[in-house]
Amino acid sequence: MLLIHCPYCEEERPELEFRNAGEAHVVRSSNMAAESDEDFEKFFFIRDNPKGIIYERWRHIHGCARFFNAVRDTVSDKFIMTYKAGEPKPKKLPVASVAAAAPAAPVAYANRPPDQLNEKPAVRKAAPKNEPAQKQEPSAKRASPKKPGVTKTAASRTTATRTGAGKTAAKKASK
Repeated sequence: MLLIHCPYCEEERPELEFRNAGEAHVVRSSNMAAESDEDFEKFFFIRDNPKGIIYERWRHIHGCARFFNAVRDTVSDKFIMTYKAGEPKPKKLPVASVAAAAPAAPVAYANRPPDQLNEKPAVRKAAPKNEPAQKQEPSAKRASPKKPGVTKTAASRTTATRTGAGKTAAKKASK
């Protein structure tokens, strides 16, 4: 579990207490009504998603409920630093934190161990087109005895069961 430092509470808390609020330091236009649709779309919807260090807004939902900014490495998912909302973007990041956030070994994707990252998966060979495909033997089906007065459709079975017509016809046939 990730531990995130809240700059207002001044303590590290589990990630379950926080919610991501998107990219930090997004500049809002002073006159939104004058913006074109394309510019508004870029402001409202389009965000950067770089690999590496990013600046994000977070909210301490189950604590002080305040917004703050965080610097996070998307490769290792480690928080480098957090700072209060409204403070300017840090010009220099702590060197020790950036070095600690960088992964020591290659990241394993798709649940593969690091030593198998560069190996190509085995490819299954398809059966030749000239040979007929092997037929699977059908499983033994239970033969249900046909009862007089019982129909094959589901709707008829329901009607026959509700009215008792199927039971009556079966009793008469057995006598």
